[in-house]
Amino acid sequence: MLIIIGYIVVIGATLTAFSLSGGHLGLLWHPNELIVIGGITVGVAVVSAPMDVLKRTAGAIMRSLKGSGPGKDDYLDLMKILYELFMLGRRNGLLTLDEHVSAPESSTIFQNYPKFLADEDKVTFLCSALRPIIDGKIKPDQLEPLLKAEVDAKKHAAHGPINILHLLGDSLPGIGIVAAVMGIILTMSVIDQGPMVIGYKVSAALSGTFYGIFGAYGFINPLCNLIEFGNEAEESYYICMSRAIGAFARGLAPIMAVELARRSLEAGLVPNADDLENILKSTANK
Repeated sequence: MLIIIGYIVVIGATLTAFSLSGGHLGLLWHPNELIVIGGITVGVAVVSAPMDVLKRTAGAIMRSLKGSGPGKDDYLDLMKILYELFMLGRRNGLLTLDEHVSAPESSTIFQNYPKFLADEDKVTFLCSALRPIIDGKIKPDQLEPLLKAEVDAKKHAAHGPINILHLLGDSLPGIGIVAAVMGIILTMSVIDQGPMVIGYKVSAALSGTFYGIFGAYGFINPLCNLIEFGNEAEESYYICMSRAIGAFARGLAPIMAVELARRSLEAGLVPNADDLENILKSTANK
C-alpha cells in the first residue's frame, strides 16, 4: 500500500503546485501525447525482452503493489516449519519426512502454515532441498553449494524485470521528447492560424516532455527501486532457508540449525534467540 500512497503524493504535489501557480489542470490533459508515449513505451518493452521476462515483470509489479517482501510473520512461520521437520527427522529418521516432502499439500505440518503452503515456489524449494537428504544421494557438505546455485538462479531470473524497468525509466524522457517534436512539427503546419491555435499546439507538444520526465522519475524509477528491495528480501528468505537446511544436513541439532538461519537475518525480522527457542519448543509440543 505504501507505493499507492507514494504515487498519490507525487501526483497530488505536482497538480497542487500547478494549480497554485495559476495553471488550469485541463492544460495538462493531452490524450494524443499519452498515446504516443504509452505506445512507444510498450513497444520498447516488447522489443527488448522475451515474453517470459515480460510476464515476470508484470508479476513483479503486481507483487510490489501488495508488499515488498517477506515480513516478520513469514520468517517466523518458516522457522517453525523447519524446526518441526527437523525434529521429526531427528526423532523418527529422515525417511519419515518423505510423506511431507512428496505431498506437501497433504502434510499435517505444512497445513498448519497456509500462507507458506500457498507459495508454490517456496514450498518447491524447501521440498527439493530436503529430498537429497532423505534419499541419501548427496553428502552434507555438497548440499549447500547446490542450494546456493538454485538461489543464484532465482536471483538472476528476478533481475530481468529490473533491467526492463531501468530501460523504460531511462527511455521515457527521450520518448517524451519524440512526442514533443511531433507536436512542434504539427505546430509548424498551422503557424498561419494565429497565436491561440499555436499556443495550444505548443502546450500539447511540451506536455509530451512533461509526461516522459514525470513518468520516469515519478513512477518507473521508484517502482524499479521498490522491486529491487523486494528481490533482495526474497533472496534473503531463500538464503535463510538454505542455511538452516544445510546446517541440519551437517548434523546440527534442529534448534541450532534454525538459530544459524536466524542469525543471518536483520534483528527486526525475527525474535531474539531466547524468544525464538521458546516459540519453537512450544510449537513442537502442540
